[in-house]
Order: sequence, then structure tokens, then C-alpha cells
Amino acid sequence: MFTLRLRFTDLAHHARYHFDAGQFNMLYLHGVGEVAISIASDPKDTHLIDHTVRVVGRVTKALAQLQTGDYLGLRGPFGQGWPMAAAQGRDVLLITGGLGCAPVVSVVHYVLRRRAHYARLIIMQGVKHTHDLIWRRQYDTWAAAPNTQVLLTADQTGQGWPFNTGLVTQLIAQAQFDPANAVAMLCGPEGMMRATAQALQERGLPDHDIWLSMERNMHCAVGHCGHCQFGGSFICKDGPVYPLPEISHLLGVKGF
Repeated sequence: MFTLRLRFTDLAHHARYHFDAGQFNMLYLHGVGEVAISIASDPKDTHLIDHTVRVVGRVTKALAQLQTGDYLGLRGPFGQGWPMAAAQGRDVLLITGGLGCAPVVSVVHYVLRRRAHYARLIIMQGVKHTHDLIWRRQYDTWAAAPNTQVLLTADQTGQGWPFNTGLVTQLIAQAQFDPANAVAMLCGPEGMMRATAQALQERGLPDHDIWLSMERNMHCAVGHCGHCQFGGSFICKDGPVYPLPEISHLLGVKGF
């Protein structure tokens, strides 16, 4: 994993660029290809646009070789972001599984920068191995913020691991939130998100207050190529963020 910190070569263009937490950009390298990457920075950051990237294929391997001052193409922003306006005044639960936590990092930055506009912030992350916690240096900083709770778990732990051992769903019982006044934002493998949504429902959180960031192989980002079709919608255009009631019938169904 690595983070690209980008700025447009045209400063006026950079000043006009706006995005919502949860949206993504298409990053392009000439002669290599293009890939969809979530924006990890806060929308109010006028200096740099951050993208945290996991190396999984040809394009991301090439992106990992870039040096300070190199150039690449950017299209975006695309997709529907997290419901930050609707979450104001409420507890915000951010629950991630595996390495796919980048889509909610922008929400952490968003809430902490506007701390008075939100109630409790609860950050829960579950990973397979303790070394998969790529934001480990930031957890202490986040946990020290006002009205913020950080809960971590790993399936496989090493000696001296001070946090929970097991699935991320086990953390929900420890989370301090009001189900009648909370919004949950989930990101990770679909199986993990299904189980987490069920655990949140058992805590009393309504379906319409549970939001999921879906992941598919997105090529065009405008709903034309069909690679990311999800039922009757396209994740690049209609997602990647969906309310649970809109997609619950598709989760876990082969072919979708």
C-alpha cells in the first residue's frame, strides 16, 4: 500500500476541483492504463488530493514506481459519496474489513475537521493479520480526538497484540453509539459487510441508516462499458456508496 499525493499542474484547475467524501478518481498512466482509486483526503484540503493505493495489477504496480514530480492523468470525481449531510448531529460508525479501508479515510478526515457538526465517531477495523493495519500510526491520533472511539481486531495476531482477536463484527458490541441517532458506513468484502449489517440491525440500527461502499472492476466510470453493472445499476455511476435497502437483495447473489 502507498499514498499518492496529487496536485493539478494548472493551479486554477486545482482550485476549481471539488469532490465528496466517498467518491473516486480514474488515474491514468500513458501506455499502461487507467484504474479507479478512492479519494482519501478531505474535500476541504486545497493543497493535495490523496489516493491510497493497493498494488494488485499492472496499473497499480506502475503507479507505485512514480516519484515526486512525475505526471499522471486524472479523471473525476465520479460516483456517489457518503451521506455526510444527513449524518450531521448523529453518531458516525465507520466499519471496514481487510485492506479496503481507503473509502472511509476521507470520512475520518471530514468528521475530525468538522468535529462540532457530528456526535460520536466510532472507527472499527478488522484485518486478517496485524501487519495489515496500514493506518496503525494514525489510530492513536484518531483515538485522542474528542468524542472518538477506535476499535481494532485481527484474525491472526502476534505477541503483544493489545486489541481484539477475531472478526470485526465482534467489535460492534463494544461500540458506544445510539442506534436511534447513528449512521453506519461500511467498506470491505461483501461477506463481511453482510454480517456487519446484520449485527448492526441486531443492535437496533435501521436498514436505511446503513450504507455500503461496493467494489467492482470499473473501466469507464460513466456507466457505459457495463463492467461494473450491479443489478440494474452501475457502481461507477450509481454507487459506489449505496443505502442497504437499495442493494440488500443483491448481496451474496452469484452473478451480481
